[in-house]
Amino acid sequence: MADPRLTSPSQTPLRSPGSRLSLSFPFLREGSRGWEEGGERGERGERPRTLPSPLPTKRTRTYSATVRAQSSPVFKGVCKNFCRSQGHGFLKPSHGGEDIFVHISDIEGEYVPVEGDEVTYKVSRVPPKNLKVQAVEVKIIHLNPGTKHETWSGQILSS
Repeated sequence: MADPRLTSPSQTPLRSPGSRLSLSFPFLREGSRGWEEGGERGERGERPRTLPSPLPTKRTRTYSATVRAQSSPVFKGVCKNFCRSQGHGFLKPSHGGEDIFVHISDIEGEYVPVEGDEVTYKVSRVPPKNLKVQAVEVKIIHLNPGTKHETWSGQILSS
């Protein structure tokens, strides 16, 4: 029961909400675009959330990281795999070593890379610890013969 001495300006007694208050990131305010979009709700009635990607893309890379990437040497490699729908893939360096992550925003040219395409690329460190690298300024220099290649606009070419 609410304390009769505690009242709101409208003279109605103040009560604690019946359900627990849960906050999630990002906060949605009534009237915001995310609030309006709705979407499916989870088991407890909350809206599904997606967190921003921790990997720096061409859009989110800092100026200093861009300058460092531009000044790095050019490497050669082969496309190991690339998934257009997920927006990323991996390159196998020609000098050996670990596979290198590549984001869709860092691919230059008109073709979507497929397995076996020869590429050139530069590398950029991935924050926050700068232990891993990702490929930037990726250019396809030789299309893998005998495979179908797709342009970014959706046209399919056989090579």
